[in-house]
Amino acid sequence: MPATHTPSTQRPSLFLALSRPLCYLIPFDFLTLVYIVSEAIRVLLAAIMKGIVSICCFFSLLVLALAEEEVEDVLSHILRDRSHIDETLRLASEENAAENYHGFKYFDSWGCPIPHLKYIDSWGCPKPLGAAIQKLRKIYHSAIKPMEQAYKYNELRAHEISDGEITSKPMVLFLGPWSVGKSSMINYLLGLKDSPYQLYTGAEPTTSEFTVIMHGEKTRSIEGIVMAADSSRSFSPLEKFGQSFLEKLIGIEMPHKLLERVTFVDTPGIIENRKQQERGYPFNDVCQWFIDRADLIFVTFDPTKLDVGLELEMLFRQLKGRESQIRIILNKADNLATQDLMRVYGALFWSLAPLINVTEPPRVYVSSFWPFDYAPDTSRELFKREEISLLEDLNQVIENRMENKIAFIRQHAIRVRIHALLVDRYVQTFKDKMSYFSDPDLVFKEIVDDPDKFFIFKSILAKTNVSKFDLPNREAYQDFFGVNPIGSFKSLSAQCSYSGGCLLDKIEKAITSELPGLLSSINPGKAPPGLSSCEATGCGDKPKNRYRKN
Repeated sequence: MPATHTPSTQRPSLFLALSRPLCYLIPFDFLTLVYIVSEAIRVLLAAIMKGIVSICCFFSLLVLALAEEEVEDVLSHILRDRSHIDETLRLASEENAAENYHGFKYFDSWGCPIPHLKYIDSWGCPKPLGAAIQKLRKIYHSAIKPMEQAYKYNELRAHEISDGEITSKPMVLFLGPWSVGKSSMINYLLGLKDSPYQLYTGAEPTTSEFTVIMHGEKTRSIEGIVMAADSSRSFSPLEKFGQSFLEKLIGIEMPHKLLERVTFVDTPGIIENRKQQERGYPFNDVCQWFIDRADLIFVTFDPTKLDVGLELEMLFRQLKGRESQIRIILNKADNLATQDLMRVYGALFWSLAPLINVTEPPRVYVSSFWPFDYAPDTSRELFKREEISLLEDLNQVIENRMENKIAFIRQHAIRVRIHALLVDRYVQTFKDKMSYFSDPDLVFKEIVDDPDKFFIFKSILAKTNVSKFDLPNREAYQDFFGVNPIGSFKSLSAQCSYSGGCLLDKIEKAITSELPGLLSSINPGKAPPGLSSCEATGCGDKPKNRYRKN
């Protein structure tokens, strides 16, 4: 009998049969719809977030731009106005003045305006300045250098003059303790604030190199080894201080109006608790090299560094004889009240008085030499006048560069002549004291050890009008003849030739007539008094008899 199924048992089977496809279809479509909707919501939220971020960035940039404008407005009030620098140094009108001078548009290494080639000579300078440079070089090579070589003057003074030094621009040297504002002052004078080549400054000792800032067609730095190897520059003699020093020598070239007329040298700060040998090179000897060639020397202090130690005392000993070129700067003066500044000013003179033994002390400038404005409630007008006075002093050195160069070469010639006269006297005394049975070494040792016994120096003073203050140190000739035997020198009477004449006559002519005449040629109508007389220059073999009737 066949089995029978009730409708109640058939309906579930039919329901399941019919609903099975729907169970797979309906949930799938629903999940898909949920996924699509969620993705749409996510994309919409992401777009909204991006919009919000973009709006925030826009407003942030707008706020930053407004803040930057406000900062620039604030800095424009904080930074000091530099227009007086260009005005005092005549930099603002230099270009216009050059263009008005026969079409001059550029300046040479001497700061001379350079016109079209038909207006200049072979030295790149308008006449008569270019001709004066050429003549000065000729006088040195024909009248002074032969005497230097004949009596080895460079081994006594270690000062060899090169062509680059004769034709170089004026040099301004910055000396002083560490972190007193030497580098900041150079940055301020050249307007290097926030430029890539501004000198690094800080409260700690920052400058460990000798930095030479000079003019160039483009801004670049030059290694010391390259500077010393370039014979066209005046720094080639620095090779004698060794490779360790050349690694501490840096040159910076940049196109700047002021650097067309002058060169700045920034030096490492003096640190009293550091021994010289720890620097790795002869620091004092290098300073002496730059001191001998500097036209202006700024010795900088600040109110917190007035003490004088061994290294600073040695530095002032090296500055002896250069008092006319020294300027003392009391920097950062706006950090003090007026009464405290007066006390610091007096303390500075008290510290320096034993080191500067001259009747008229060097000029002292009191101000704050950096780009920012003076501190409030300070002597602003006084500091501004002091700054302008210093700039005028600097400008005078720049304008008198040719006169200073001629005077320097002439002073050098006088020293060379005195040295030759002394060596000649040593040679003559040695020949007079020698006999057939004498020991040459013992005779000459006696002369060198006690030159006053044989009237070496007194005879020079008696027979020539040389000042006793210009005579070299007696002990220096003990070292000089210890290296150079007396037999290697000829007497002055033997330093003559039929075609070339006598070396002594040449150098005396240069001292008494040629160099003063060259100085008069660049200053017509203003002849320097006393330069052409033998009484003033110390020339001539016989002293002038003031009681003789002419």
